[in-house]
Amino acid sequence: MDIGGGAPDTDAGQLLLHISHDLRSSLRAIRVHAEWIAKEWRSGNAANLSQHLGVILEDTAKLELLADGLAGYSIASRIDPASFVPAPLEVLLRTVLTRLDGELKENGATVTYDPLPRARCDPDRIGQVFENLLRNAVRHRDTEPPRIHISSQRQGELWLFAVRDNGPGIEAMYLERIFRPFERLRGQQCAGPGLGLSICRQIVDRHGGTMWAESEPGAGSTFCFTLPAQLET
Repeated sequence: MDIGGGAPDTDAGQLLLHISHDLRSSLRAIRVHAEWIAKEWRSGNAANLSQHLGVILEDTAKLELLADGLAGYSIASRIDPASFVPAPLEVLLRTVLTRLDGELKENGATVTYDPLPRARCDPDRIGQVFENLLRNAVRHRDTEPPRIHISSQRQGELWLFAVRDNGPGIEAMYLERIFRPFERLRGQQCAGPGLGLSICRQIVDRHGGTMWAESEPGAGSTFCFTLPAQLET
């Protein structure tokens, strides 16, 4: 979904409308091309079979990504602070980097990071935040190989984390809108339903923190989030 025009509502009704639209679009394409396959098969003409099957497979993959995204969004919205455990965030980050090693090498990406604190959190979900932000930095790269730096800084009762990249940057008018479900910057063609940043913000919110982006075109982007320092151990 491209960003443009007026800002859409973000209530549950609008969210369901987006889900319904994406579901109908893919299901309609699958049905139409399945009907063409059946018609051509009966007529003995299967010349376009590969094309029709390609569309069906592509839209089936879109539905699977949508289902995965919605499951992730649901899990993030139900994080229970009572389940938090002490976790070394630097170890979480190194685990994420190991998991992304192939993708990082393929794109010539360099990731550096400052010492990170320990925090009381849901380790899987905070790891998911780091992973989503790193994937975004790699997939929305500029012409130069991605260079990503992760920093942490104590600010009173908060820890401030920042994931800075050297990508193409984001116009100021889009810095808040990219966190809305199903929103993408105009022209982005990356796979996925557009829920990654929404899930990240939901996770941070459930940990008692906040999340935002700082950027300008041509100067890279920095995705920031905070966690309460009292969650330290």
